[in-house]
Amino acid sequence: MEGSKKYELNRVDLRKIGIGLGVAVTGAILTYLTDLIPNVELGTWTPIVVTVWSVVANIARKFLTDYK
Repeated sequence: MEGSKKYELNRVDLRKIGIGLGVAVTGAILTYLTDLIPNVELGTWTPIVVTVWSVVANIARKFLTDYK
């Protein structure tokens, strides 16, 4: 069962939401760590850096996960 009924969430939905949350949080953490590097000032580029790090985290997750 892939999808859930309207106004309901099943385990598959909750798992996908959790994975998305993990990717977003990982991107935010990587951005925070990037900001700690001396002489790096993100300024107005912060939202773009968060997005890029989130994509990198998602690529790493896809690369490291074994889907059979």
